[in-house]
Amino acid sequence: MKKNMGSADRVIRVILAAVLAYLYFTGVLVGTFGLVLVILAAVFVLTSLISFCPLYAPFGLSTCKVKEKSS
Repeated sequence: MKKNMGSADRVIRVILAAVLAYLYFTGVLVGTFGLVLVILAAVFVLTSLISFCPLYAPFGLSTCKVKEKSS
């Protein structure tokens, strides 16, 4: 898997996952909707750890900085 997530994207996903987890475990998000959001938060953390987003790949998106080749 080629990395397609930059640092800012990864940090935003981890922060969003932490907020969703906090809201779920404090009882603000409940029921099926809350569970779906916690699963989404887990996916955010996983994709941040591996720096690869499967939804970016089909569209050719990448938030990684492109390294310039020196001549």
